[in-house]
Amino acid sequence: MKATSLALSIAALALVVCAQEPAPRSVWDGIYTRQQAEAGQASYTQYCSACHGDALTGGEMAPPLAGGDFLANWNGLTVGDLFDRIRTTMPLNNPQSLNRETNARILAYILSFNRFPSGAEEMSTRTEVLKMFRIEAEKTK
Repeated sequence: MKATSLALSIAALALVVCAQEPAPRSVWDGIYTRQQAEAGQASYTQYCSACHGDALTGGEMAPPLAGGDFLANWNGLTVGDLFDRIRTTMPLNNPQSLNRETNARILAYILSFNRFPSGAEEMSTRTEVLKMFRIEAEKTK
């Protein structure tokens, strides 16, 4: 009898914990503002376009930041993963020289260029927050 009660208690606790987990979020949830993306375009032009191109198509030594190849490379990873890659390795000629706000604006522009929707709140500059958002090539239902 005690074993059955214990098993039922554990099962009930597991249901409560599972019910409280937040739903997965993605780039389709509007994680940046339009203004952030507009400011990011200027920063992108200044710091990124020489290597990645005006149309974000990439170059000899730089991967594309838009389109199918970009989405194939990042699909299933998090916005935090991409933010960290940008923050720690870019610009190539002077890595880690941009502040978190500039990196967030550039990333907002990249997401905007890839037609992910903007939202009401600015993108966070905290990697741990951005890791809660998945990059998904297509919106899941």
